[in-house]
Amino acid sequence: MNNKMNQEVPRIALVTGANRGIGREIAYQLALKGLHVLIGSRDADKGRYTAEEMRLEGLSVELQVLDVDDTDSVRQTAEEIKQQYGRLDVLVNNAGILRDQGVSVLNVKESVMKETFETNYFGTLRMIQEIVPLMKENRYGRIVNLSSGLGAFEVLQGVLGLKGSTSAYRISKTMLNAMTCLVAQEVAELGIKVNAACPGRVRTDMGRETAPVSKTDEEGVPPTVTVFEGADTAVWLATLDNDGPNGGFFRDRKLANW
Repeated sequence: MNNKMNQEVPRIALVTGANRGIGREIAYQLALKGLHVLIGSRDADKGRYTAEEMRLEGLSVELQVLDVDDTDSVRQTAEEIKQQYGRLDVLVNNAGILRDQGVSVLNVKESVMKETFETNYFGTLRMIQEIVPLMKENRYGRIVNLSSGLGAFEVLQGVLGLKGSTSAYRISKTMLNAMTCLVAQEVAELGIKVNAACPGRVRTDMGRETAPVSKTDEEGVPPTVTVFEGADTAVWLATLDNDGPNGGFFRDRKLANW
């Protein structure tokens, strides 16, 4: 099969947490590029509304009810995709939560840590474990994990620059980065590319308050980007050519430090 994106049969993409925010924008931009996009959403009504909005613009999208915290839901999603399409070409693991904004690692509750890891790390792991077999069959796949510079060791070891360490969220992204590296190594010879993307401090409900302090910002307030700008790197990684990178962490389409 021709691996270029302009083939007659469109690529099939699934974006988790796509009913709003940056996930919605990633799904929208992929659909604009001609992909058939599954709007992954735990809330059926919100996901349906998002899909209907995009269809009104003539885009090829449909709702995929999906809860990444639920193993049965993830397995059912993979089976439904296999039965309906026989493949999945692109997986964007965007679903994530932030529950410890501004909370010190010395005070964060264990329950908050577990809840955050369940979605941000294990949810992504579930998706990858169920979807990679589909990609293996077709020897093609693009997996993009939405990460954060807050999880990079370069930032973790630097000046905090935050009110409270927001440790549950940040550690979950460090774990996600490690998983990205390992999965990329294991699937590299199968035509599958796995990368992580940092969207930056995006103007969404989650992104308003958390970001490492920018060295170029005199007031100590990190820059804010639009959802369009924040989605760009993930969309680029989701549509890489065969000679594109694998196993990297990218921001603004540039390789970033883990």
